[in-house]
Amino acid sequence: MLLRRKHRQGAGPRPYGRAGRLLTHALAAVCAATLLTAPAADATPQEGSARVRALVAKMTLDEKISFVHWTTGPKNGPTMKGIGYLPGVPRLGIPELRTADGPAGIRLLGRTATAMPTPVALAATFDDRLAGEYGKVLGREGRAMGHDNVLAPMTNIIRVPYAGRNFETFSEDPLLSSRMAAGEIRGIQGQGLMATVKHFAANNQERDRMTVDATVDEQTLQEVEFPAFRSAVEAGAASVMCAYNSVNGAQSCSNDGLLRGVLREQWDFRGWVMSDWLATHATSDITKGLDQELGIDLRLGEPVPPSKYFDAELKAAIAKGAVPEATLDRSVVRIVGQMERFGLLDPGSPRPDRDPQAGRAAARTVAEKGGVLLRNERGTLPLSDRDTGDIAVIGHSAKYPKVTGDGSAHVVPDRATAPVDALRQRAGRGTSVTYEPGQDLVGVPLPGSALSPAFSNGKQLDPLGKGTFYEGELTVPAEGDYTFAFKVMGGVANLSIGDHPMILGTETYGTVSTVVHLSKGTHRVAMNGWAWEDTPLTADLSWVTPRQARDDFDRAVAAAAKARTAIVFAHDDGTEGVDRESLSLPGRQDELIAAVAKVNPRTVVVLNTGSAVLMPWLRDTAAVLEMWYPGQEGAEATASLLYGDSAPSGRLTQTFPASETAHPMAGDPHRYPGVNGKQTYSEGLKVGYRWYDDTGVAPLFPFGHGLSYTTFDQRDLAVQRTAAGLTATVTVRNTGSRAGEETVQLYLGPSPDTTAPQVEKKLAGYAKVALAPGEQRRVTITVDEQQLRHWDSTTHRWRLGTGERTVQVGSSAAELKASRTVTVQPR
Repeated sequence: MLLRRKHRQGAGPRPYGRAGRLLTHALAAVCAATLLTAPAADATPQEGSARVRALVAKMTLDEKISFVHWTTGPKNGPTMKGIGYLPGVPRLGIPELRTADGPAGIRLLGRTATAMPTPVALAATFDDRLAGEYGKVLGREGRAMGHDNVLAPMTNIIRVPYAGRNFETFSEDPLLSSRMAAGEIRGIQGQGLMATVKHFAANNQERDRMTVDATVDEQTLQEVEFPAFRSAVEAGAASVMCAYNSVNGAQSCSNDGLLRGVLREQWDFRGWVMSDWLATHATSDITKGLDQELGIDLRLGEPVPPSKYFDAELKAAIAKGAVPEATLDRSVVRIVGQMERFGLLDPGSPRPDRDPQAGRAAARTVAEKGGVLLRNERGTLPLSDRDTGDIAVIGHSAKYPKVTGDGSAHVVPDRATAPVDALRQRAGRGTSVTYEPGQDLVGVPLPGSALSPAFSNGKQLDPLGKGTFYEGELTVPAEGDYTFAFKVMGGVANLSIGDHPMILGTETYGTVSTVVHLSKGTHRVAMNGWAWEDTPLTADLSWVTPRQARDDFDRAVAAAAKARTAIVFAHDDGTEGVDRESLSLPGRQDELIAAVAKVNPRTVVVLNTGSAVLMPWLRDTAAVLEMWYPGQEGAEATASLLYGDSAPSGRLTQTFPASETAHPMAGDPHRYPGVNGKQTYSEGLKVGYRWYDDTGVAPLFPFGHGLSYTTFDQRDLAVQRTAAGLTATVTVRNTGSRAGEETVQLYLGPSPDTTAPQVEKKLAGYAKVALAPGEQRRVTITVDEQQLRHWDSTTHRWRLGTGERTVQVGSSAAELKASRTVTVQPR
């Protein structure tokens, strides 16, 4: 439920709407109907064990209703550490239940946790085992920190390169997303924490996400968007979260074609369905497959309201006979049934302690394995211990580490080293490492000469305090663009400057930087906020003047000119609730990189981005390393990769376009962002690299791309039809002088016997292999039978794609090294 924010010039701009508007999901957290005809309610088979049904039968109506809407906590205060609380029924031995946000770590307000690399970095490892290890960290920490359920993973396909939450999900490819989701869920739930897969379905953009209607044909849903959700269900996900948007005319959380027809009928899902925050639309949603309402309509400083539809309104609807009590019983059985499955109904099940050391180790491994070396000219990387030349480190995110994205996935880390400090430590003696921001986004506290009365950073409101805590006047000496940095902990606060849109600050966003154009003279400044119930609200305000910005830029370029090697750290700011307006790096970062590269041919760019970005400076740089949002161990992982202590092995999980006009969403507003509230998935199956194959448009970097500090060869491909699908074997050889890991990607061609739409090729399998210099190994890739099928929209079922089909293997979707054909016939 994020406020919509207008993107403005500057890295990390987050101006917000006017006071009085609803707070975002972050604040609140504080605290295809045509696919199948769903069965009639009375035809649903009996659900739950005899024990669970007996417990539900003993509950009062109020007790049952308490299970189908989350509250803010047992104290009924305005905040809680997680996202939701259920009181349980102590008299029946049913304990309370707590849930937390968690795609990139367990997000609890006012507490730190292991901040993992974001899921897009995990997927870049192409390592199913690591997905399980990633999930184990979330599972153990969630249980250790007092929670029973985590709202993770997000598995929506990366369709729109601008989408603000691309960092939170895995991939543009359904197979890779499916395998990552299944591995992570097994890891989470193996530790006793329930996982909630989200957001079902077609939640592929943030713009107008609460109101847009996604028009998607049945085959595209089944073959592109659904596979990762189905994989999550098959992996045993305890619950599914439905999305804000509509799908083919029906709201996702009111869509019995999705929630009953697909989830229950097709996939035999046995868990429960909860809404996204405030995504419930009517009390009758419980009759259409929704079991639980998440979210309350919080407003800044106002009393905590009740749940909107599944509380008093549901009770009244049952009393009137509009909703059968048996329908409520079924939903409660589903929820309590998962509590039974995870041992929560059995007393004496101890919670584990946190293991921060294991969390750090996993975060470091994923960050290293997920880093993608995009470019490396003239062997610039790895840096050498013998090279004692000076290094100029440049960029805001070199000093202020870009740990994660913003919104409900933002985790306050246990620790996070600045990359420049990690590089200084790794470089050792003989190498001078200097630092210049280039574009400072934090600056210095506002002097008393500028702000009257003076503002002191630090504590502003006591716990549960609310209201205005500062009013004054800001005097600026000259017209220009001023960068303001606003950091809020322990609550939520708004900053207003003159008549410019308010800036919302909360720990969900860390330090919020925005650029405001001000005329010379005096401007009104005000701050108001709301502190959590058990912590004071602290607020820090600082700025960068236009003159300081010019000086920072010039000093960075001068430092680069003097150094042997320049390393520029650049970042974007992916966030829930708003899409990017451009694929360019925000602010002056592109200009800065170009200026540095002009004076230093050994310019290395380290990207901390959540999705694809344009690189107009690419040909002038020596090397580019994509580190995504690398989590709390990102600085150490980056230094390790730059110096070759570990070898880059990550691969792109999404295609990087060459320009704003050269990707599937370009030039067609019906596809994105939609017209008159409706977006049309007219590209069909041709999402991501499939579109580039179909159109012949050259990307900047293709899906699956990633370099190493060595080279590999793939040859002697053999393919065999088996009862389970296909088995392919290929010889992989390390042809370079360093050890490294190759990801062998297998792509499957279309069936000649199929009249349904198909794509030129799709990823159907992959395997990762580590090889010493000169070593070769025979690698086996298994292609599941499901990958040979396509969805028949006339019969509403899967069909085998028979005939001679091409199988290719290679290092990316654009670098295929061996090809064979195989005859596919029914078994």
